[in-house]
This record gives sequence, C-alpha cells and structure tokens, in this order.
Amino acid sequence: MTFAFCSSRTPYFSQLVSRVSQRRGIATATNMTPRIIDTIKKDHREIESYYGKIITSKDEDEQTRFQNLFTWELARHSIGEELIVYPLFEKLLSDGVAMANKDRDQHMKVKMQLKAFQNMTPSNTQFVPTIRELMENLSEHTKEEESDDLPRLEQALSQEDSEGCSKTFDRTKMFVPSRSHPSAPDKPPYETAVGLLTAPIDHLADLFRKWPDTSGMPNPSTK
Repeated sequence: MTFAFCSSRTPYFSQLVSRVSQRRGIATATNMTPRIIDTIKKDHREIESYYGKIITSKDEDEQTRFQNLFTWELARHSIGEELIVYPLFEKLLSDGVAMANKDRDQHMKVKMQLKAFQNMTPSNTQFVPTIRELMENLSEHTKEEESDDLPRLEQALSQEDSEGCSKTFDRTKMFVPSRSHPSAPDKPPYETAVGLLTAPIDHLADLFRKWPDTSGMPNPSTK
C-alpha cells in the first residue's frame, strides 16, 4: 500500500516545513535518499557518539561543548519523531496508537532527564551520573525502535513514501526547539504550535553556546 502521509498531501506542519525550506534554498531532494529507518538510526548513532565524548573527556570545556551538541540533537530528534514518525504508527499499524503512546511515555522520561542535564555544569558531581541514567533509558527506547517499531513501519511504507518521510523528518528538525521542554505538549497539533513559538528562543540562545569545532550553533541544514 502506498501511503502519502509525507508527500505533498501531508498535514499542515509538513507542508509548512517544505515551503519554508524551499524559500531558504534548502535542498528537498537528493540522489540517494535514505529510508526513514536509516535516518532515525543515523541520529541514534550520533547521539551515542556525543554521549561517549562527554563521559570519556576529562576537559570541562570539551564536555560543555558536547553537552550542548548532545542536547541539541536529542531534543530535535525526539520532537521530529513525535511530529512525523509516531503519527505514522497510529495511521498505518494495527496497534500503532498503543505503540506511539508507549514511545511518547519513554520520551517524556528522557526529556525530564535531559532538562536537568542541559542546565548542569561539568563541575556538578551529578553531571556524569545524570547523563548515564538518561542514556540507560534512551538506549532501551532506541533498541525497541530499531528492532521492532521501525521495521514494522517500513513494511507498511513504500520505498518512495519512506524516503519522503525521511526528508520531511530532517527538514522538520530545522524548525523545532533545540532544548528540552518536558512540559510542552507531545502530540500534534499542539506540539507544533508550541514548538514554533519556542524554537526561535532556543535557536537564539544557541548562538551564544559553545560547540565542538565551531564558533556558533551547528548548521541544521548540514545535519
């Protein structure tokens, strides 16, 4: 079955992201577009690599830089899943509503831990223990997604629709908050509205944060 959820007939937010991306000159197609499962896995591996940098480094400045990058990527990834991927579970899979709600509950635990971690300094004795506990919960969540949730979704999507959702997911991450806000709604359309209001504040603050190997905020269009 071909499901055009992430095509030109998508809900309002996906259409908005596509139009703004085109105005900014952000590419909306590539010669080799990954499927949505590959895009999600790539994010998971990047988040894990930033975590590794944080817990192995003995330099507080380096830890701060990767703390910001870890927060930036995990916050955007989580909201991207909630806006793009979980609605697909609900529409395409027989038990998709229960699956999406389970994943949202897991996200909420991680968001609360990320909220605490993103405001810590490396000198805090709870800095490393906090991110270790966060990663324990996150690793369990990502393992379930990669072994069960996402493969089942891929079976319900055509190649074209999976690639389209992958592009929409990446574009969506450019417009959502880059810090954890666990009190915000986690379901569209309310999450969309709050995100569009909160994101500019986060993105402005990002300009003044430290980042690995860069003098400013990471460029979302290159992620």
